Amino acid sequence: MNNLGDVILAMMWFFLFFIWIWLLITVFADIFRSDDMGGWAKALWTIFVIVLPYLGVLIYLIARGRKMGEHAAREARRRDEQMRSYVQSVAGSSGGTSTAAEIKGLAELRDSGVLSEEEFAQAKAKLLAA
Repeated sequence: MNNLGDVILAMMWFFLFFIWIWLLITVFADIFRSDDMGGWAKALWTIFVIVLPYLGVLIYLIARGRKMGEHAAREARRRDEQMRSYVQSVAGSSGGTSTAAEIKGLAELRDSGVLSEEEFAQAKAKLLAA
């Protein structure tokens, strides 16, 4: 029968193993994402990390830790720009109309009797507030 200490120790080892796998994946991703290293440098780092994993990862983090941060920041900026352009393209896909054109369309709906004067005022206030 296991006592509480054995369970906590097993959980700690599991989480340390999980963190180690995550660290290896991060280092390999950074090695292959780096455009400032040539193919031979990438191959040598990969072999070094595979042959001597603990020492290889430790030395890689010491030698290229700052570059890893720069690569992560650049990737985050790139994804943010993609997200913003996607949102702008989707938001602009409703005809690409301006606020003035939308108010003009609302006025036409009001004049044709589809919208009441109160509905027109509410919709116009929403457009002007945005």
